[in-house]
Amino acid sequence: MGNFLSDFMELLSSGSHKNVVYLSVTPGVGLELCQVDMQTKLVKAYAVRDLEYNETARDIADYEAFKAAVADMFEELQINPKCDVVVNMPLCTLGTMNLPLISGDEAITTGVTAEVEQSYIFSRLEPVVAWSDIHTASSANSDSRKILYSAIQKTIIEKLTESLAAIGATLVGVELSIISYLRALDFAGYTTTQMKENVTWNLLLVTATGYSLVSMVGKNIVDYYEEPLATKTFEGEEIYNAINASAQITLMSYPANYLYIISETDMVSAELLAKKIQNAGTVDYFENNSFKKHEVTQVGLDVLPDNVLKISLQAVGCAVSGMVNYPVDFDFIKDGTKVSNDDVPVPLPFGDPPIVISPAMATKIAAGILAIALIIFGGLGFLVLPKIEANKTAQVDDINSKVSELEKKLKEVESEQDSTGSFSINKQVDTVLKNNRTKLLNYSALGSSIPSSVWLTYFMTSDNGLVDIKGEASNVEDVYVFFKNMKDSLINTTLRLQKLQMQAGSVDDVLSGSDKSHNYEFEITNMDANQLNALMGINPADPNAPKDANANNQNKDSGANNNNNNNNNNNNGGAAPNNKLLSDKPVQVN
Repeated sequence: MGNFLSDFMELLSSGSHKNVVYLSVTPGVGLELCQVDMQTKLVKAYAVRDLEYNETARDIADYEAFKAAVADMFEELQINPKCDVVVNMPLCTLGTMNLPLISGDEAITTGVTAEVEQSYIFSRLEPVVAWSDIHTASSANSDSRKILYSAIQKTIIEKLTESLAAIGATLVGVELSIISYLRALDFAGYTTTQMKENVTWNLLLVTATGYSLVSMVGKNIVDYYEEPLATKTFEGEEIYNAINASAQITLMSYPANYLYIISETDMVSAELLAKKIQNAGTVDYFENNSFKKHEVTQVGLDVLPDNVLKISLQAVGCAVSGMVNYPVDFDFIKDGTKVSNDDVPVPLPFGDPPIVISPAMATKIAAGILAIALIIFGGLGFLVLPKIEANKTAQVDDINSKVSELEKKLKEVESEQDSTGSFSINKQVDTVLKNNRTKLLNYSALGSSIPSSVWLTYFMTSDNGLVDIKGEASNVEDVYVFFKNMKDSLINTTLRLQKLQMQAGSVDDVLSGSDKSHNYEFEITNMDANQLNALMGINPADPNAPKDANANNQNKDSGANNNNNNNNNNNNGGAAPNNKLLSDKPVQVN
């Protein structure tokens, strides 16, 4: 939804007016071009060129160099020169004045003009003034009207307009650096705590010609003070001591909870100055100079790594002038298309990050959506729905045709298998699973049923469920217990006790009166005589064959078992082995 609205807004914007490009004349840096994406809030494009600024005249030193730099940056970033341009300029003058509450706008403009003309700059150059009411808790009950005003040389606006027009661009706005600073601090979140409602704080700006102090309540400017200093005449720590000594006196007139320091000159580090100043509340700082250690805000991948730290606070603040809802603004171009306080952008609760639009843009979007909705719903009944229905019907027919073809091929394969008796993988899988399950059940029953005094000498199980178990025990009772346990475990198998007899060696011991323990041999099976004979390789038709398959088996195993038993008896002091499952003779598993 967010992407749709974003794309739709860009479509309306491109159709309604030209793109807006933001430039900043930044002393110590040059001329910056900064573009911020409204949705991601990343700096998506940036370029910078050297440009000399005259601090004494408060003006650009060479407008031909300005024009060439703008054209060069437009070419670098592939920007269409036929665009609207907003230019951020360093502060020329700023002040406050109290006027009667009944003063009208024209009277205020006249009073501000008369005030700024007392400055040395405007004593010879015509000013263009702008002003704004200061709204604070105390001003609501005041019988006077407090005004924050500023002014810029009219020649600056004329020369900017002329230079940009020469390359096809249109000047639509002039920003002041002080407002750009505050807007950037708000946008990047550096002064979130300070800009809360009714919080008093001071902003200290250090420049190459001195410092200025902006007294703030939340986001509102309530007073301004400027102190010129010949900073270039100081060396080393002298400049910090001079600013600290002067600022401490100034700060006594503007008590506040916080102090935020910004240095835009390479001669002063804001961090070192912040350590010098005492008793000014909570002190924080930002290096807007060569001491900068991190970028102002996050940047996109299209910004060159070498330019990331060059991006100034002023450039970012100017670039977000159409995005940040900041209460203080000056409009020096009355006939321009610059956003005013009555058309401040607001965020919409769609997408991440949220979409930011102005009321005027919202009106255009609503009108555009309504027009598109009428067109869509009006044409659905005649054009869209029949085409969609025909398309879906064709897709369904195609799927049904493929299903029928697959069913036909499946039947042909099944028919071929039935007629040829070919290998069926499903039947083979079922057979393997069934046989393995039978064997596992036999092994499981064997392990869980054998008593401790019974041990096995032979065990056989087959795929079709046949079982043959031979073993020995020290007493007859345990043989019957083992036999009963096996029958209970293998409920689907008919087991029988095929043989139970005393070992030959044990009989001799009984007859001789020996005290040695007597072992018993046994065989448990579900196989008949023919199956047992086949298992032992005996042919019943052979006259030399024993009548009982067990006799042959006994003859084969008796010697080994007797030796085994004798060894076991010797090793265990004459007692039968405990928990012996298998003899030394390997167990056969088919």
